[in-house]
Amino acid sequence: MDQVFAPWRIEWVEREKTENGGCVFCSFDEDDTDRENRVVARSENAYVLLNNYPYSPGHLMVIPGEHTGSLPDVSEAVLLEQALLQQRSVRALNRAFDPDGFNTGRNLGTGAGGSIGDHLHTHVVPRWEGDTNFMPVIGETKVIVEALSETYDRLHAAFLTQDGARQSDSGAVTLTL
Repeated sequence: MDQVFAPWRIEWVEREKTENGGCVFCSFDEDDTDRENRVVARSENAYVLLNNYPYSPGHLMVIPGEHTGSLPDVSEAVLLEQALLQQRSVRALNRAFDPDGFNTGRNLGTGAGGSIGDHLHTHVVPRWEGDTNFMPVIGETKVIVEALSETYDRLHAAFLTQDGARQSDSGAVTLTL
C-alpha cells in the first residue's frame, strides 16, 4: 500500500460539527473565516470554495447557499446565480492559471460517486494537455504541484480583477452579479 503524508488533513478530521446537521458546505456559507476555509469568492446566494483534495491546481467548487442535494429543488434564481458564479470562476481560473481546458460537473445522488451528496455543488477543474501522465496511471500516485494557500492567493487576486468585485471584511472576494 502506498502511503502519503498529508498533515493538513487533520484540520478536516478534527473540525467542529455544525448545528445544521453537519453539512460542511452550510457551515462555510455561515462562517466568516473565508481564507481559512478556502472560500475565494462569494455572491449573494452562492460561493466558490477550493477543493481540499484537488485533481489539479485550481480545482474548485461553486456552491449554492440553499441546502439541497436535488437539482430540481434549487430555486431558479439561485441556480442562475450559481451558473453566473461558475462563469466568473472560469474567468478567474483562466487569468490565474491559463489552463488548456476545463472539466465541470455535478455528482447528483449517492450513486454518482460524490462524497457530499446532500448539498448541491459544481466542480470546476482546470486541465492542461498532458496533465494525466504515468504517475497516476502507472505509479498510482497523484502529484499536486502547488500548495492550496498559494492557489487561494492566485485565485483571490484573479477574482478581484473582475467587474463588480470587492474584498469583504472576511477576506473573500464579494461579487455583484
